[in-house]
Amino acid sequence: MSAQNDPWAVLRRPGSFALIRHATAPGTNDPSGFRLEDCGTQRNLSAEGRAQAVRIGNLFRANSIAEAGVHSSQWCRCLDTARLMNLGEVRPQPLLNSFFQDRSREAAQIGALRQWIGELDLAKPTVFVTHQVVVTALSQIFPGSGEIVVMQRVPGGQLSVQGRLPTA
Repeated sequence: MSAQNDPWAVLRRPGSFALIRHATAPGTNDPSGFRLEDCGTQRNLSAEGRAQAVRIGNLFRANSIAEAGVHSSQWCRCLDTARLMNLGEVRPQPLLNSFFQDRSREAAQIGALRQWIGELDLAKPTVFVTHQVVVTALSQIFPGSGEIVVMQRVPGGQLSVQGRLPTA
């Protein structure tokens, strides 16, 4: 694979980022009574999901990315995925939160997320751990659990998909 077509090579270049759906967390939707501040009320990573998150971090290191700027949804399954990847300090970012149960938030949230990404320093490898709905809204890709979508910021503030890296 040429460097031009290698998503890992793209990810090592300034202006690129990895958009990652959290690792395996069985089920769909969050249970009734869900509270952001209480992991016991949420869908969480399974044992396989925790192992997958560690493998994702190892995959980054095997591809010469030992450290990254890491931003995560505030949901426990995303924070746990990001922490288990062990690529750097995890910074919670509400713009990466799910809007699955309230689609009326999608347009404003994705607009604000695009603006934030447009202003973010992407000089070093950067990772966003989030949810399927956010990945799909930004990339038009329906990712599997733990899938990495490599994107690049292009002139005019647009975001361009550069490749996909399944990790399941």
